Amino acid sequence: MTTLIPAASPRVVRELADDLAVDADLRDRAGKPPLDEVARLREAGLPALLTPPRQESQDGTPGQDGRHERGSDWRTACTAVREIAAADSSIAELLAHHHALSWSPRLFGAPEEAAALELRAVHEQWLWGGDIELPDARTSAGLALTPAADGYVLHGRRPLTAGAAVADRLVHTARRTDSGEWVVVHVDPAHPGVSAEPAHDLLGQRLNGAGAVTYDDVPVATHQVLGTVSVDEHEISPFAALAPLARRLLLVQVGLGNAQGALAEARDISRALPRPASTGALDTRGDCGPPPMDPYLLLAYGELATAAHSATAVVERATEALAQGLETGPALGADERADIAFLVGAAEAVTTRSALHITTRVLELTADAPSPSADPGLDRFWRNARALTAHSSTAHRLRDIGEHYLNGFR
Repeated sequence: MTTLIPAASPRVVRELADDLAVDADLRDRAGKPPLDEVARLREAGLPALLTPPRQESQDGTPGQDGRHERGSDWRTACTAVREIAAADSSIAELLAHHHALSWSPRLFGAPEEAAALELRAVHEQWLWGGDIELPDARTSAGLALTPAADGYVLHGRRPLTAGAAVADRLVHTARRTDSGEWVVVHVDPAHPGVSAEPAHDLLGQRLNGAGAVTYDDVPVATHQVLGTVSVDEHEISPFAALAPLARRLLLVQVGLGNAQGALAEARDISRALPRPASTGALDTRGDCGPPPMDPYLLLAYGELATAAHSATAVVERATEALAQGLETGPALGADERADIAFLVGAAEAVTTRSALHITTRVLELTADAPSPSADPGLDRFWRNARALTAHSSTAHRLRDIGEHYLNGFR
């Protein structure tokens, strides 16, 4: 299937978010693989839209064919993921991993091969899944890549793989059995040697399509190896080292959007709560208006709105820094990459605390909803926030931030 997508359209994203919000709670409770949701994403063109922007050729044209058929800059993609997350953070997480992994050919591969692979991925509306782990001396070889007569074969198991149940291409790091080198590969999960096991009974993020993947001697052609990754962190290209930061920051966008969505829905519920009977007294403007709202309720929402705005400001600063790093490309320096990591860590720490606080507090503020039998479903925001932050230690992030602040700045 060939699909040409115009420049990023806020209207397309907004309409998709509105569509997902209608039945988000029902779909979350059902917890089925997100096949219908992925169909909605394809209909809206999101897999092609949320890919790296088309690189210009040397003569300054958009590309050899001169078409602006796809791609979003980093800032636009982050905004889209956050808006989708406010409606359905599970599907936003699926898109977050997709967009982060769609940069893999450019971050790890040669420019010519990367451009061709990106173009094919867009034309066929691939949804990217998988995981990329920058190895170190302690990293175990979960996937083994063995040389064969016509390329390689991939063997092993990844216990938690993003988009395993629905992805069109999976990206992984694997270790070569002959040289011990770590390489980044992409694999077609439709091969019979690939077995995906969707995750079940999740606390939150139930529709993110994650699961375990097993590879049983799956053929990998030479062109499916994007590039090598050094075990020595000092030898890894700063540009390639943006890969885990991109994934982490996109998941921060998901967490922030989920918190914003919870706050917006709670606001609508609180507005509908019955107010104390009016005494008929004049308000400060001199006319008889509706009864005032509980001042403690106003105070609570003021606190939560401020927490959301504060987190947004920190996240946007990190978003801008990472956008500039991606635009710099292979010329990115180690110091610039360290500064980006500092800002991403700060965004994680601040957003984690704000998201957990907001999604917990709104449950308390809406406990007196007019119709208890009509469950507003705000618990899914809390569960999703817990799931999104379960593997991100705020203490570790703050320690890294402190290390950079004390020793990294000149």
